[in-house]
Amino acid sequence: MNVVRKGRVEGRVAFITGAGRGQGRSHALRLAEEGADIIAVDICAPVASVRYPMSTKEDLAETARLVRERDRRVVTAVADVRDAADIEAALRQGVDELGRLDIVVANAGIASYAPAHEITEQAWKEMIDINLTGVWQTCKAAVRYLLPQRSGSIVIISSGAGLIAPPNLAHYVSAKHGTVGLMRALSNELAPHMIRVNSIHPTQVDTPMIMHEEIYRMFRPDLENPTREDIVEPSTAMNSMPVPWVDPVDVSNAVLFLASDEARYITGATLPVDAGIVTKV
Repeated sequence: MNVVRKGRVEGRVAFITGAGRGQGRSHALRLAEEGADIIAVDICAPVASVRYPMSTKEDLAETARLVRERDRRVVTAVADVRDAADIEAALRQGVDELGRLDIVVANAGIASYAPAHEITEQAWKEMIDINLTGVWQTCKAAVRYLLPQRSGSIVIISSGAGLIAPPNLAHYVSAKHGTVGLMRALSNELAPHMIRVNSIHPTQVDTPMIMHEEIYRMFRPDLENPTREDIVEPSTAMNSMPVPWVDPVDVSNAVLFLASDEARYITGATLPVDAGIVTKV
């Protein structure tokens, strides 16, 4: 007798911010592989304080194509997590087309680097607005759909820097620590409604947000034109396990676990996917 395997999130709908590429795309594809339909949003535009290229409309369209390739439905929207109306409209469109909402992955984020006393007001504001306020606005918009059905899983993509404080990242560290407080507050408020809220804390992830010239220079200021290969050794030294970074799918597997019934009684948790960076002494 042939047994048809049911996906771990079969029939559910996931709302993912920052889904144009990198971790966001990986989360969309991993959830789609396990049966979820996807609402994928991304800013698809530059951010002034960010020096690496941001995602594009073409990137978001490619995410959608790859989800459909996995035989799942997908709705996309260009939306800025700093704009509550943007997020609410994108989510409304997705729920109208796909019929429900079950999983929220607050993934959208940026990175920039400077000593705390050299961070510009603009860089500070954009970091907090996207990496913290944007997470709150994403969750706020989603909760109204989750409350009536008394179920749902919210996964906030924080960082190892949400639990420790690496140098040259004061604004990023502040925002990511803030997401932990937000996660814990939401988990307490929503637990009586059987809605779970957790955060994931990766070390460096092999995505365009990390793999670019600015971070190469931060790791190797002794080199005129450092490359990805030049930062392997110093990146490896950051982690307890002898790896320089993790792959996006490593984080996506944690997203899938927290979104699935396997984690049905897990809420308020900070889950590291960090090769030991948080506990390294």
